[in-house]
Amino acid sequence: MKSPLFEDFDERSKEVSKYFMFLKNLEQGSLKLCIDGCKGKTKIRKIDSDLEKTLKASGFLLLYNLIESTMRNAIEAIFEEISTQGVSFNDIKPGIKKQVLQNIKDLKIDDKIILQITDISLYIINAGLNKEKLFSGNIDSKRIEKTAEIYGFSCDSDYSKTGHGHDLGTIKNNRNDLAHGVKSFAIVGREKSADELLKIKNKVVKYLRQILTNIEKYLKNQEYLDLSSIR
Repeated sequence: MKSPLFEDFDERSKEVSKYFMFLKNLEQGSLKLCIDGCKGKTKIRKIDSDLEKTLKASGFLLLYNLIESTMRNAIEAIFEEISTQGVSFNDIKPGIKKQVLQNIKDLKIDDKIILQITDISLYIINAGLNKEKLFSGNIDSKRIEKTAEIYGFSCDSDYSKTGHGHDLGTIKNNRNDLAHGVKSFAIVGREKSADELLKIKNKVVKYLRQILTNIEKYLKNQEYLDLSSIR
Protein backbone atom coordinates (compact mmCIF):
# COMPACT_ATOMS: atom_id res chain seq x y z
CA MET A 1 0.00 0.00 0.00
CA LYS A 2 1.39 3.39 -1.00
CA SER A 3 2.01 5.80 1.88
CA PRO A 4 0.21 9.18 2.00
CA LEU A 5 3.58 10.86 1.42
CA PHE A 6 4.08 9.08 -1.89
CA GLU A 7 0.43 9.40 -2.92
CA ASP A 8 0.63 13.18 -2.86
CA PHE A 9 4.13 13.27 -4.37
CA ASP A 10 3.24 10.93 -7.23
CA GLU A 11 0.13 12.95 -8.04
CA ARG A 12 2.01 16.24 -8.08
CA SER A 13 4.98 14.88 -10.03
CA LYS A 14 2.62 13.51 -12.71
CA GLU A 15 1.14 16.98 -13.12
CA VAL A 16 4.62 18.46 -13.50
CA SER A 17 5.70 15.74 -15.95
CA LYS A 18 2.69 16.38 -18.20
CA TYR A 19 3.51 20.07 -18.30
CA PHE A 20 7.14 19.49 -19.25
CA MET A 21 6.16 17.06 -21.99
CA PHE A 22 3.83 19.79 -23.26
CA LEU A 23 6.81 22.20 -23.33
CA LYS A 24 8.90 19.70 -25.29
CA ASN A 25 6.15 19.18 -27.87
CA LEU A 26 5.67 22.92 -28.06
CA GLU A 27 9.35 23.59 -28.74
CA GLN A 28 9.46 20.86 -31.39
CA GLY A 29 6.62 22.56 -33.22
CA SER A 30 4.17 19.68 -32.93
CA LEU A 31 1.72 21.92 -31.03
CA LYS A 32 -0.02 24.88 -32.64
CA LEU A 33 -2.92 27.20 -31.86
CA CYS A 34 -6.23 26.47 -33.53
CA ILE A 35 -8.26 29.69 -33.74
CA ASP A 36 -11.91 29.88 -34.74
CA GLY A 37 -12.24 32.44 -37.52
CA CYS A 38 -15.10 34.04 -39.41
CA LYS A 39 -17.77 31.89 -41.06
CA GLY A 40 -16.66 28.79 -39.14
CA LYS A 41 -13.19 28.77 -40.65
CA THR A 42 -10.30 27.82 -38.40
CA LYS A 43 -6.82 29.26 -38.49
CA ILE A 44 -3.69 27.43 -37.41
CA ARG A 45 -1.03 29.59 -35.85
CA LYS A 46 2.41 28.82 -34.46
CA ILE A 47 2.63 29.73 -30.79
CA ASP A 48 4.45 33.02 -30.28
CA SER A 49 8.09 32.62 -29.19
CA ASP A 50 7.65 35.07 -26.28
CA LEU A 51 4.68 33.05 -25.01
CA GLU A 52 6.80 29.92 -25.33
CA LYS A 53 9.47 31.52 -23.14
CA THR A 54 6.86 32.49 -20.58
CA LEU A 55 5.53 28.94 -20.47
CA LYS A 56 9.05 27.55 -20.00
CA ALA A 57 9.75 30.00 -17.17
CA SER A 58 6.51 28.89 -15.50
CA GLY A 59 8.02 25.41 -15.36
CA PHE A 60 10.38 26.64 -12.64
CA LEU A 61 7.40 27.71 -10.55
CA LEU A 62 5.82 24.27 -10.93
CA LEU A 63 9.06 22.56 -9.96
CA TYR A 64 9.57 24.76 -6.92
CA ASN A 65 6.01 24.09 -5.82
CA LEU A 66 6.71 20.36 -6.06
CA ILE A 67 9.92 20.68 -4.03
CA GLU A 68 8.47 22.81 -1.24
CA SER A 69 5.21 20.86 -0.92
CA THR A 70 7.11 17.56 -0.84
CA MET A 71 9.44 18.66 1.95
CA ARG A 72 6.68 20.35 3.94
CA ASN A 73 4.58 17.19 3.79
CA ALA A 74 7.62 15.14 4.83
CA ILE A 75 8.28 17.24 7.94
CA GLU A 76 4.59 17.21 8.81
CA ALA A 77 4.69 13.40 8.55
CA ILE A 78 7.58 13.28 11.02
CA PHE A 79 5.69 15.38 13.57
CA GLU A 80 2.51 13.40 13.00
CA GLU A 81 4.32 10.10 13.55
CA ILE A 82 5.97 11.35 16.75
CA SER A 83 2.59 12.59 18.00
CA THR A 84 0.74 9.40 16.99
CA GLN A 85 3.30 7.25 18.78
CA GLY A 86 2.91 9.39 21.91
CA VAL A 87 6.61 10.15 22.07
CA SER A 88 7.61 12.54 24.83
CA PHE A 89 9.62 15.69 24.16
CA ASN A 90 12.27 14.23 26.43
CA ASP A 91 12.78 11.25 24.11
CA ILE A 92 13.30 12.98 20.75
CA LYS A 93 16.67 13.83 19.26
CA PRO A 94 18.36 17.07 20.41
CA GLY A 95 18.10 18.62 16.93
CA ILE A 96 14.33 18.14 16.90
CA LYS A 97 14.04 19.47 20.45
CA LYS A 98 15.86 22.64 19.43
CA GLN A 99 13.64 23.04 16.36
CA VAL A 100 10.47 22.57 18.44
CA LEU A 101 11.58 25.13 21.03
CA GLN A 102 12.43 27.66 18.31
CA ASN A 103 9.00 27.16 16.77
CA ILE A 104 7.06 27.69 20.02
CA LYS A 105 8.95 30.74 21.30
CA ASP A 106 6.24 33.06 19.96
CA LEU A 107 3.35 30.76 20.87
CA LYS A 108 0.59 32.53 22.76
CA ILE A 109 -0.76 30.54 25.69
CA ASP A 110 -4.15 31.46 27.14
CA ASP A 111 -6.20 29.96 29.96
CA LYS A 112 -8.22 27.81 27.57
CA ILE A 113 -5.10 26.15 26.18
CA ILE A 114 -3.70 25.60 29.67
CA LEU A 115 -6.86 23.71 30.65
CA GLN A 116 -6.49 21.47 27.60
CA ILE A 117 -2.88 20.50 28.33
CA THR A 118 -2.64 17.14 30.08
CA ASP A 119 1.00 16.37 29.30
CA ILE A 120 3.28 19.32 28.56
CA SER A 121 5.97 17.09 27.01
CA LEU A 122 3.47 15.87 24.39
CA TYR A 123 1.81 19.24 23.89
CA ILE A 124 5.11 20.95 23.06
CA ILE A 125 5.70 18.58 20.12
CA ASN A 126 2.23 19.15 18.68
CA ALA A 127 2.59 22.91 19.06
CA GLY A 128 6.11 22.86 17.66
CA LEU A 129 5.13 22.37 14.03
CA ASN A 130 4.96 25.78 12.39
CA LYS A 131 3.84 25.07 8.81
CA GLU A 132 4.20 28.69 7.76
CA LYS A 133 7.85 28.87 8.73
CA LEU A 134 9.01 25.46 7.51
CA PHE A 135 10.11 26.60 4.08
CA SER A 136 9.32 29.92 2.45
CA GLY A 137 10.98 30.39 -0.90
CA ASN A 138 14.42 29.30 0.25
CA ILE A 139 14.57 25.55 -0.18
CA ASP A 140 17.41 23.95 -2.13
CA SER A 141 19.64 20.89 -1.62
CA LYS A 142 21.67 22.68 1.08
CA ARG A 143 18.50 23.48 3.01
CA ILE A 144 17.36 19.86 2.69
CA GLU A 145 20.76 18.66 3.92
CA LYS A 146 20.49 21.03 6.92
CA THR A 147 16.96 19.79 7.62
CA ALA A 148 18.16 16.18 7.42
CA GLU A 149 20.88 16.99 9.93
CA ILE A 150 18.36 18.55 12.34
CA TYR A 151 15.84 15.69 12.20
CA GLY A 152 18.33 12.86 11.72
CA PHE A 153 17.25 11.35 8.41
CA SER A 154 19.56 10.54 5.50
CA CYS A 155 19.83 12.76 2.42
CA ASP A 156 21.97 10.27 0.49
CA SER A 157 21.05 9.62 -3.13
CA ASP A 158 22.49 8.15 -6.32
CA TYR A 159 24.40 11.08 -7.81
CA SER A 160 24.28 9.66 -11.35
CA LYS A 161 20.48 9.86 -11.23
CA THR A 162 19.83 12.82 -8.94
CA GLY A 163 22.91 15.05 -9.02
CA HIS A 164 22.36 15.15 -5.23
CA GLY A 165 19.72 17.81 -5.84
CA HIS A 166 22.14 20.35 -7.33
CA ASP A 167 19.44 21.62 -9.72
CA LEU A 168 17.28 22.71 -6.78
CA GLY A 169 19.46 25.81 -6.41
CA THR A 170 18.76 26.87 -9.99
CA ILE A 171 15.05 26.27 -9.50
CA LYS A 172 14.98 28.25 -6.25
CA ASN A 173 16.85 31.21 -7.73
CA ASN A 174 14.66 31.36 -10.83
CA ARG A 175 11.51 31.00 -8.78
CA ASN A 176 12.54 33.87 -6.50
CA ASP A 177 13.59 36.06 -9.43
CA LEU A 178 10.17 35.55 -10.98
CA ALA A 179 8.24 35.93 -7.72
CA HIS A 180 9.98 39.21 -6.81
CA GLY A 181 10.09 40.64 -10.32
CA VAL A 182 13.87 40.59 -10.57
CA LYS A 183 13.68 38.92 -13.98
CA SER A 184 10.90 38.72 -16.53
CA PHE A 185 9.39 35.40 -17.60
CA ALA A 186 10.79 35.98 -21.09
CA ILE A 187 14.34 36.32 -19.78
CA VAL A 188 14.14 33.24 -17.53
CA GLY A 189 12.40 31.21 -20.25
CA ARG A 190 15.06 31.83 -22.86
CA GLU A 191 17.87 30.46 -20.70
CA LYS A 192 16.91 26.77 -20.99
CA SER A 193 15.61 24.58 -23.78
CA ALA A 194 12.64 22.31 -23.18
CA ASP A 195 14.99 19.28 -23.29
CA GLU A 196 17.21 20.84 -20.62
CA LEU A 197 14.18 21.58 -18.46
CA LEU A 198 12.94 18.02 -18.87
CA LYS A 199 16.31 16.65 -17.73
CA ILE A 200 16.25 18.95 -14.70
CA LYS A 201 12.72 17.82 -13.88
CA ASN A 202 13.67 14.13 -14.10
CA LYS A 203 16.66 14.57 -11.77
CA VAL A 204 14.64 16.59 -9.27
CA VAL A 205 11.82 14.03 -9.15
CA LYS A 206 14.31 11.20 -8.60
CA TYR A 207 16.08 13.19 -5.89
CA LEU A 208 12.86 13.97 -4.02
CA ARG A 209 11.71 10.37 -4.33
CA GLN A 210 14.96 9.21 -2.73
CA ILE A 211 14.58 11.72 0.11
CA LEU A 212 11.04 10.46 0.76
CA THR A 213 12.28 6.87 0.72
CA ASN A 214 14.93 7.82 3.28
CA ILE A 215 12.31 9.50 5.48
CA GLU A 216 9.99 6.49 5.30
CA LYS A 217 12.86 4.31 6.51
CA TYR A 218 13.61 6.89 9.22
CA LEU A 219 10.01 6.76 10.45
CA LYS A 220 9.81 2.97 10.30
CA ASN A 221 12.98 2.62 12.40
CA GLN A 222 11.92 5.44 14.77
CA GLU A 223 15.19 7.24 14.13
CA TYR A 224 13.71 10.42 15.61
CA LEU A 225 14.27 8.94 19.07
CA ASP A 226 17.22 9.96 21.21
CA LEU A 227 18.37 6.50 22.29
CA SER A 228 20.60 7.93 25.01
CA SER A 229 17.53 9.26 26.83
CA ILE A 230 15.56 6.00 26.70
CA ARG A 231 16.21 3.51 29.43
